Amino acid sequence: MKPILMGSDHAGFPLKNLLMEALTSEGTPVLDVGCGDETSCDYPVFARELCERILSGQASRGILICGTGIGMSIAANRYHGIRAALCTTEFHARMSRAHNDSNVLIIGGRVTGSELALAILKVWMSTPFEGERHQRRIDLIEGC
Repeated sequence: MKPILMGSDHAGFPLKNLLMEALTSEGTPVLDVGCGDETSCDYPVFARELCERILSGQASRGILICGTGIGMSIAANRYHGIRAALCTTEFHARMSRAHNDSNVLIIGGRVTGSELALAILKVWMSTPFEGERHQRRIDLIEGC
């Protein structure tokens, strides 16, 4: 089983640790790509590290966390082949996987409570991609 990659900036660091603990306690291998503490840092560095590792095949999915999730979303979606979804509800998480085959989950650490973040993670991890007509749409996006 390939690991789930996890990355955050300083604002997402506490939530990243909580989600990493939840994943590892369920037996999911996790690889932390940074940051290492709550010292102010630049989120694009960690978005790039995570996305490049996914695109190289080291992992098939990852999770990024910053203060609002917006910066990480913008940074991650610049990479061709990355489908990063900023999820604020369990429904977003379900649809991002089922219809969009998202390979990066983004959560805002300063705007999403711990219980909701754990629920979003659980849904995102367990929802399969439905394929069929949705694959056609992903192919159209990838062709842009």
